[in-house]
Amino acid sequence: MDRVAIVEENFRRRVAGGDLPPGAAPGGPLDAITAVAAFRAQCLSRALDLQSRAMQAAGQGFYTIGSSGHEGMAAVALALRPGDPAFLHYRDAAFQIARAGQVPGQTPGWDMLLSFACSTEDPISGGRHKVLGSKALAIPPQTSTIASHLPKAVGAAYGLGAARRRRPEHAGWPEDALVCCSFGDASANHSTAQGAFNAAGWASYQSVPMPILFVCEDNGIGISTKTPTGWIAANFRDRPGLRYVAGDGLDLFDAYRAASEAADYVRRHRKPAFLHLRTVRLYGHAGADVATSYLPRAEVEAEEANDPLLQSVRLLSEAGALSPDAALSIYEETRARVARMAAEAVTRPRLKTARDVMASLIPPARACQPVTGPTPETRAAAFGGDLAAQDDPQPMSRILNWALTDLMLTHGEVVVMGEDVGRKGGVYGVTQKLQRRFGPDRVIDTLLDEQSILGLGIGMAQAGFLPMPEIQFLAYLHNAEDQLRGEAATLPFFSNGQYANPMVVRIAGLGYQRGFGGHFHNDNSIAVLRDIPGLILACPSSGAEAAMMLREAVRLAREEQRLVVFLEPIALYPMRDLAEAGDGGWMTRYPAPDVRLALGQVGLHGAGTDLAIVSFGNGHYLSRQAQGDLAAAGVDARVIDLRWLSPLPEDGLLAALEGCKRVLIVDETRRTGGVAEGLMALLCERTDLPLRRVVALDSFIATGPAYGATMPSRESIGAAALEFVHGGGA
Repeated sequence: MDRVAIVEENFRRRVAGGDLPPGAAPGGPLDAITAVAAFRAQCLSRALDLQSRAMQAAGQGFYTIGSSGHEGMAAVALALRPGDPAFLHYRDAAFQIARAGQVPGQTPGWDMLLSFACSTEDPISGGRHKVLGSKALAIPPQTSTIASHLPKAVGAAYGLGAARRRRPEHAGWPEDALVCCSFGDASANHSTAQGAFNAAGWASYQSVPMPILFVCEDNGIGISTKTPTGWIAANFRDRPGLRYVAGDGLDLFDAYRAASEAADYVRRHRKPAFLHLRTVRLYGHAGADVATSYLPRAEVEAEEANDPLLQSVRLLSEAGALSPDAALSIYEETRARVARMAAEAVTRPRLKTARDVMASLIPPARACQPVTGPTPETRAAAFGGDLAAQDDPQPMSRILNWALTDLMLTHGEVVVMGEDVGRKGGVYGVTQKLQRRFGPDRVIDTLLDEQSILGLGIGMAQAGFLPMPEIQFLAYLHNAEDQLRGEAATLPFFSNGQYANPMVVRIAGLGYQRGFGGHFHNDNSIAVLRDIPGLILACPSSGAEAAMMLREAVRLAREEQRLVVFLEPIALYPMRDLAEAGDGGWMTRYPAPDVRLALGQVGLHGAGTDLAIVSFGNGHYLSRQAQGDLAAAGVDARVIDLRWLSPLPEDGLLAALEGCKRVLIVDETRRTGGVAEGLMALLCERTDLPLRRVVALDSFIATGPAYGATMPSRESIGAAALEFVHGGGA
């Protein structure tokens, strides 16, 4: 008999025989009716765990990581309000079930069985994954990536505080809500989790509202690695800005007491609390895991003897709320009901085609209130002396600053955040004066932690804002990229389009800075962004283009709920000249505030037919220089600016290539994994044109005179073009 069957047999035998485990007497504020409701949620959670294993054994279910041993989370749910957003640990079925009992019309057992069966009728993911979640219950679905949901939970809590001061159009949570965020004890050690705890405490220490309840479900082990005894308490009991409350998750009454105390503190003080809840893990980590393969049998049996359902039966009996016989009847009736429902759930339709699976990668558009933009008087007050300068050609950094100002004047829900974006105005001055114009509430100087910056953006987006987080340098993204890949981009997919993370992430990046920073400030690797499904990657090359593309990026986020990364070439921020020093050929005038460049619209410069040079960012600038050199050599070339790097602007590019004899791709990203690879594949599949490419080498970037040695140059582009045109390829 396996451990799953042993645990159930022990429960039945011990309850029937009155052999209940010892423990503290029931106490605290939990009343009898609510306690019985919690027990019913626990029984349903357990029955669903058992049924999921039976479904998998029969080839009818596909994911069996369960909640057995963590059923005390039912009491936590009942200590909160159903409108409190909950970012849940994957072992929290009992929480969702108990919350469902607070909201009319919910069918949590049926819903979860549909999820186990991967049915398209699963109301949260549409059959894409077994995830907890419910729009009606304010439970966004979470991925299984360890601790990756904590930064956005902190962001959501900040968003709740910000919404009380300036409620955004798409706010959906009550003003007095708190955020609940649960996780396991092993997850608490993850750097992502530690960053979230630190960010919450950092904000709280400065009296910034941060209404979040962290719930650590401490079962003492992460798969096979034990958590040292006392480690969680020692780590969190005395953290600055974080209230610590301990409770026993095996005891419904104590769990409810502790959760109520912690939630009351968070709600009244708008400060974070850490609820340390004792739990046990039954059945091992997941379906294929056998705990006795790495733990002594006696230790496993001791945990099983502390089955929280057994403790609940004892406590309910001692409280006079429910007899053991009645409790056993509830359990058996629940098991039978779940089995009957499962027999029907496995017959429900499933996803079949790629189109079915991918239908929710891109979230649905949402209705937005019409905006007319700021009045001339409002703009004059905001811009001051800068207004007159908008008639003169300017470099990209200044035009981006004006574009941000106009966007923030137009859309009150836009919030800028990042390292040094406020007082300093950004490392390159792109956000200068914004904090003076809009205040620290909308231009947020964050702590130096990219995971927390992106988490703040994701959470605020879910709170109804339109965040514009800034990552100071592209190289700094890589320690935080899972916040985009594993969290922001997956949310529409795993929620069947019910949740989304609309935001515009600004990143200063790419190469060609002459005297600053080497690799860590010059990074030309964007492959990690281009292969994230649903993410839009934009890269302007001139000031006017940057302003118009940024407006489109904000429109895409606001109206279509898209996740957009806006990659700004650092070396082009101050660029003034094109062909020769002093010509001012790369500066542009500020475009009217209502003009945009649509997603997929490419730039075309020249109408030459000898050669089309396709590029973006710094490569576009260098290609325009080379275009003049080629003209002097008798080569009639056109230059196409991609602008949109993911998804590639296929139709716009193909239209811009019409009538041209050859294509030279200039790509400042790396030879392996760079943009050119996708372009070469596209053009091979859809044209018969001869192709060549000039790309950056597979190298990091050096500081000093060799800053551009590994990347395309004006000279290398010109030489490759001349060899292509005169040396063959037509």
